[in-house]
Amino acid sequence: MNGKIVNRIFLAVILIYFGAIILLNLAYPVFTIGILANFIFTQLLVLVPVFTGVFLAKENPVKLAGFHKIRVSTFFMIILFTFLVMPLTAVINAVSMLFVDNTVTAMSGDILALPFWMVLLTVGVISPFCEELVFRGIIYQSYKRSGSALKALLLSALLFALMHMNINQAAYALVVGAVLVLLVEATGSLVSSVIFHVVFNSWQIIIMYVSDMSGGGKLQESIQPQLTTDMLLTVISVYLVIATVSTALAACVLVWIAKNEKREDNLRAIRKFKNDKNNNPENHTVTVPLIIAVVLSLSFMCLEFII
Repeated sequence: MNGKIVNRIFLAVILIYFGAIILLNLAYPVFTIGILANFIFTQLLVLVPVFTGVFLAKENPVKLAGFHKIRVSTFFMIILFTFLVMPLTAVINAVSMLFVDNTVTAMSGDILALPFWMVLLTVGVISPFCEELVFRGIIYQSYKRSGSALKALLLSALLFALMHMNINQAAYALVVGAVLVLLVEATGSLVSSVIFHVVFNSWQIIIMYVSDMSGGGKLQESIQPQLTTDMLLTVISVYLVIATVSTALAACVLVWIAKNEKREDNLRAIRKFKNDKNNNPENHTVTVPLIIAVVLSLSFMCLEFII
């Protein structure tokens, strides 16, 4: 596949998403969808169109995604790298909360009503694997075929952010999406981004359930109303200092990983920006379907914010 095909698929995903929302609103309250069903639907919403495109393009999805072995030492450094990146995402999350609600906290009541193992399996393992297969695997590699790695990084991160369909999650998903591409380039394997994503999501779930138990089962009521602007600014100030140090250390760990996997040149090469290969229209990465999909997604998120 190439970037042009990816753009068409993403537009199809957005249109299907809007169609599903309209149908669910028309069916409500006769028919409602639970939080677990919503997670499954979200994954299928992306997986089905993407794999249809891969099938029609006669591609091998596993080969295209790039699943390769990594060193055992790299595995443990990826876990360290994940925790070092978390303060940066916390800062971005807190800044977005100055303007919008925390989406995960808003859903915490429905999430915590489910058994821990079920949420850990779906949100902590299955969802990260599917998202990495699609965004850092098929989508990123397809964009990379059509142009520079830097452009592929930016576009795949943008699509990953937009698919969250809310400003709060999109803000830090954009950064996480870019970081995960750097990790994939540093290791040459999608396995690395899957490890990062599984650890990242699983840790958030563990923290949520532990906080709920320590708060007497009233996580949403005990956190959301108390987060005033002054408190958020204090949190941002503290985490900004921590994030500055941890992000610098994360960069050092990323370089170490690249050296350990003998891919320093690949990591350096991602900084280079070049035009679409041979200026062939078939290889262009920014096309009309992509622009339409981006405008529709941003319009939806802005409308949701206003309402």
